[in-house]
Amino acid sequence: MTCPSPRSARRSRGVTLMELMVTLALVSVLVMILVPTYTSHVQKSRRADAKNALLDLAAREERFNATNNTYVASGTSLGYTSAFPLTIMSSGVGSYTLTVTQGVTTFSATATAIGPQASDPCGNFTLNDQGTQTSSGSQTAPPCW
Repeated sequence: MTCPSPRSARRSRGVTLMELMVTLALVSVLVMILVPTYTSHVQKSRRADAKNALLDLAAREERFNATNNTYVASGTSLGYTSAFPLTIMSSGVGSYTLTVTQGVTTFSATATAIGPQASDPCGNFTLNDQGTQTSSGSQTAPPCW
């Protein structure tokens, strides 16, 4: 019977604490880099949903105005299933609320960020009857709209 050499015994001992700590440090650095990037992409996707909802609402307002010669602040009159404020859902999560203020010859629609989207640097979005698009956030470049 032969005795295992010290070299082969060392190979079968498993992972050292130092190797485990280095691996953990590398995984931590990767997570620190990837999580903000992922969050940024999610916010950008939700932003697109809000802008699309505003553009859809503006089209509905213009159709209503063409028929009735006035704008309206009633969601059901515009074909929505409920009254304003409406919640804009993105991936099953409410990310913006949609509201309308209206005059006889004007309207202004606003998508207000809620929940985790409230930390988006683009802030809230507004679209009016003249087609003017604005955002209330601190981010200036690249433009949010």
